[in-house]
Amino acid sequence: MACSALRTVVLSTRPLLQFRAGTVGALHFSTTSPAEAEKKHYKLCIVGGGSAGIANGSKFGRKLGAGNVCIVEPSEVHYYQPMWTLVGGGVKNFTQSGKATADVMPQTVDWIKARAEEFSPDDNLVRCSDGTQITYDYLIVAMGLQLSFEKIKGLPEAFQYDGVGSNFSPKYVEKTFRAIQNFKGGNAIFTFPNTPIKCAGAPQKIMYLAEDYWARNKIRDKANISYNTALPVVFGVKKYAEVLAALCQKRNLKINYRHNLVEVVPDKKEAVFEHLDTGEKVTFPYDMIHITPPMGPLEVLKKSPLADAVGWVDVDKQTLQHVRYPNVFSTGDCSSLPTSKTAAAVAAQCGILYNNLSAIMDSQKPPKKYDGYTSCPLVTSKGKCILAEFDYDLQPLETFPVDQGKERRTMWHLKANVMPEIYWTGLLKGRWAGPGFYRKAMRLGMGK
Repeated sequence: MACSALRTVVLSTRPLLQFRAGTVGALHFSTTSPAEAEKKHYKLCIVGGGSAGIANGSKFGRKLGAGNVCIVEPSEVHYYQPMWTLVGGGVKNFTQSGKATADVMPQTVDWIKARAEEFSPDDNLVRCSDGTQITYDYLIVAMGLQLSFEKIKGLPEAFQYDGVGSNFSPKYVEKTFRAIQNFKGGNAIFTFPNTPIKCAGAPQKIMYLAEDYWARNKIRDKANISYNTALPVVFGVKKYAEVLAALCQKRNLKINYRHNLVEVVPDKKEAVFEHLDTGEKVTFPYDMIHITPPMGPLEVLKKSPLADAVGWVDVDKQTLQHVRYPNVFSTGDCSSLPTSKTAAAVAAQCGILYNNLSAIMDSQKPPKKYDGYTSCPLVTSKGKCILAEFDYDLQPLETFPVDQGKERRTMWHLKANVMPEIYWTGLLKGRWAGPGFYRKAMRLGMGK
């Protein structure tokens, strides 16, 4: 039950030095140079070393044994990205959000420290950036998605200016809290783009934390706060949307629907939005702005036979099996699964995938069906949170026997303190597949 689906990211020298400590143990590496290109074969190849890749690697590494599973991932650092909301809000430190990839990589898998550059599923082949060619019996694609700041005119250059931040990148997340701290009044804008994103609640969560910080520091009455979203609603699930809309009205947070950020002019401190219903360009002056970038599938997937028309890995929404290649599965942000892209979704998907791929390996039909479960802990202030949980049909699928549509301190502690531990010691170790079992137990077996 954590927000924001994850993948690892290569960073600048400073964060790499912070997270490089730790023992590598018996981890197997492959750092072949192009001149030494070699061919490798694995029973299972996992492309992507984010939450889905590592979790699946842990599960299948135990099942298949050493030498039979590889993970293709170039990044030195693995991040728990749901924590970046709290980093941007000044509640957590950036260093708490990451660990060396070597320290989270399962000991039972081979780490191919390279990028996947080409998929040839007709030949069961993945070509890597170091020249390695990997053939496989089965493939799991868990590569995450791509941030596209550059699709907004003026970015990423605007991040060199004060007052501009984004919780969606390790490069800019610390700038968010500096912008919040240095804000002395004026216009504060928080944006949501006209694309699918990871954790659809994150763009407004940082708004609530910022407003709370300014209220605690006696400058709230000097702030004009607006949430400019490309969507026609504040949240996709009606139950939670009604609560959040009422909360925004009570706290004087203005919502501008159908406004998509298209340009930032940092020397003038202006943000230009397109009204998606009228096509009109509207300029907003700002003193602080938090930007959620456009997101989409990675180029390597868009040009591959694995992709759907948009570029996501084309899988059956219930079995997670590819619709054309039965030995290929996908999970997480890069998949075509029509649910909110969160770490909570990844956890539930990994449980389904493990059962279904194991059945395929045994020449059986996939027995499990994914219901689209996902979750977004909607932090509404430092100390309060609404735990949204829902399915493909945007119907609440709540774990606890209380109304989760209310702000609760217990849900804050779950988000801030419990979920990180579940992530590092549960999900990444392949021992957490979401709260489904606990949901049924708390409801005495009734409901989903």
